[in-house]
Amino acid sequence: MEGELFYRRIEMRVSVVIPAYNEAGNIGRLVEETFAETPARLLGEIIVVDDGSDDGETGGEIRALLLKYDNLRYLSHAEKTGQSAALRTGILAARHPIIATMDGDGQNDPRDFSALLKQLGAADMSGVVLVGGIREQRRASASKRFASLFANWIRDKILKDDCPDTGCGIKVFYREPALRLPYFTSMHRFLPALFRAHGHKVAYVGVNDRPRLKGTSKYTNYGRALIGLYDLFGVSWMLKRTKIPRIEEISATSKRSSRTSGSR
Repeated sequence: MEGELFYRRIEMRVSVVIPAYNEAGNIGRLVEETFAETPARLLGEIIVVDDGSDDGETGGEIRALLLKYDNLRYLSHAEKTGQSAALRTGILAARHPIIATMDGDGQNDPRDFSALLKQLGAADMSGVVLVGGIREQRRASASKRFASLFANWIRDKILKDDCPDTGCGIKVFYREPALRLPYFTSMHRFLPALFRAHGHKVAYVGVNDRPRLKGTSKYTNYGRALIGLYDLFGVSWMLKRTKIPRIEEISATSKRSSRTSGSR
């Protein structure tokens, strides 16, 4: 009942953005599942952004579904530019005010969107603007789980963003403030910290974590660690220099009111 009241209150639809790179065997299944599990009154569109896949099959899986779903969109990069670039392409193209993101490997569960959306604040930005997932009962290998825990620990020590699982791809947030954030490669790993630095509230919800059905991860522990450290210090530098002023607009009415009260 609480969820039903929330959905009627926001009266907004969601653009689901899914970046994909060489995800044949996963992406088509995930798109079908998302259409099946997301209430039609909420799902405005699904945008799959193919980040230059060269497996010869990922694009075919998506194109095969275009005639089946009117609100499925397929955007393709001419070359691989990274997950953050793919997400930004989808967010820029989105037609609805709320963005929901998932990784294209199928490890995120679209049934979790409802729980995340319930925690999203009002459209006037006075409440929570981003809700991130926290993967419960991780299905990754022990080495990846350890690497993830260590990465989250060191990131929190430096950024103090209170984000327990920055690597979780399933998130919901408002499109407009997301587009005001500074864009850089790998920014998708720092979205909670960036939203907070720009004065927005964030929250987290436990979500399902599923095993990958096809293919292998595009990231290695070593490669992720090197890139993560490089980006971490850059983001730390940027956040320390981010100052968001409190702004008050003075109107003619408020000026007259001030003069009247002062003359008494």
